[in-house]
Amino acid sequence: MKKSSIFGIIVIAIAIAVIISTYGSSSTYGSFTEAKQSQSDLHVIGYLDKQKELYYDAHKDANYFSFYMKDKKGTESKVVFTGTKPQDFERSEQIVLVGRMVGNEFHASHIQMKCPSKYTQDKVEVTEADAKQGSI
Repeated sequence: MKKSSIFGIIVIAIAIAVIISTYGSSSTYGSFTEAKQSQSDLHVIGYLDKQKELYYDAHKDANYFSFYMKDKKGTESKVVFTGTKPQDFERSEQIVLVGRMVGNEFHASHIQMKCPSKYTQDKVEVTEADAKQGSI
């Protein structure tokens, strides 16, 4: 076999591996209703329900934070995050969660908040929290 043929086969194999790894790590966006039907992690975009209670007691369990959120379709669900409560969580304008439904609760493994910036009116500040690493 020629060296150019071997090189071409290697390039094609690498391209296929990159495409498969990109496809496998890509996630989908949905609602709480779709999360109930899905068995895999899902991104849910929504808004904090400020009329309902936020629960976080660092003395009891520093890795348990729960709140209620409405998704973009208006469905409300209790969200449980196994990590510390992100700073300025109540100020968030929009929340993006990554996780899955367990019973009637959405168990989030990652939270991304879009908060209004305190320095400029036009820019939005983004804060992320990960259940494994805490606030970033």
